[in-house]
Amino acid sequence: MLTRIAVDTRTVSVWMAEIVAAVRAEGEYLTQLDAAIGDGDHGTNMRRGFDAVDKVLAVEDGAQPPGKLLILVGKTLVATVGGASGPLWGTAFRRAGRSLGTAPDFAGPELVTALDEAIAGVVDLGAAQIGDKTMVDALQPAVDALRAGVEAGDGLDSALGAAAHAADDGARATVPMQARKGRASYLGERSIGHQDPGATSAALVIRALERAVTKAP
Repeated sequence: MLTRIAVDTRTVSVWMAEIVAAVRAEGEYLTQLDAAIGDGDHGTNMRRGFDAVDKVLAVEDGAQPPGKLLILVGKTLVATVGGASGPLWGTAFRRAGRSLGTAPDFAGPELVTALDEAIAGVVDLGAAQIGDKTMVDALQPAVDALRAGVEAGDGLDSALGAAAHAADDGARATVPMQARKGRASYLGERSIGHQDPGATSAALVIRALERAVTKAP
């Protein structure tokens, strides 16, 4: 029988720490991607936002349930990140957190629902769909892969491994796309041939979640 891996407040805190490390390590790369088709500030904005999350969570005592913690993360990102990243990621985390409510922990099915809600928030705010060359192109395949793994009875760590691979593939798949949303869309056909920075950072977020769950006791 597979061991049930529950995601709790500690896991969410580790997830955020993994995102912080990832955006610090890859911030310059994200900025380079954005410089080609956007404002050239995506890496800087992501670092600023998750550095602020890091500071906020450092004073948390671990008493909040994971859903409430994700709402706090979302509020922090909205308050500190410029450009489109703050509102989009802030909405995503707040919607995910509200989906989870006040439960002290959750497992695969609840995580799938929470991430579905996160994507719905991004779509509602940015009106982007698969193929528009945005973060949705990484997030949607990731959640689809996670759902398939959970429904097949795979362990959450295994299902998240598949989700992370799908997110990476989704980000790379934006290279031949023409952007239809955001600043990159102003370039028209000139946006073709460049990997979308938002999809790339979304893949980093999903990969960070996989690492956090793998580290769960």
